[in-house]
Amino acid sequence: MSPTTTKKTGGDRAGGLRGELTPRRITALAAAVLALVFVFENTKEVEIRLLVPEVTMPLWLALLAVGVVGVLCGVLLVRRR
Repeated sequence: MSPTTTKKTGGDRAGGLRGELTPRRITALAAAVLALVFVFENTKEVEIRLLVPEVTMPLWLALLAVGVVGVLCGVLLVRRR
């Protein structure tokens, strides 16, 4: 009889979070934290022209809205099939 070999599955990872905390995810998390800090540091009321109407709103809200639109565009463009 020949000896049998066993394959390790992905669930038997040594190192715990090694597979979950990749450099790409750490970079994305750091960028998200920096973006949120930037957004919430800018709390002044500003006037923003949206094509025709002019609205007065907190700058953090405008920055957050643009960030969300950017993330949605990125998700739609890079989505795996």
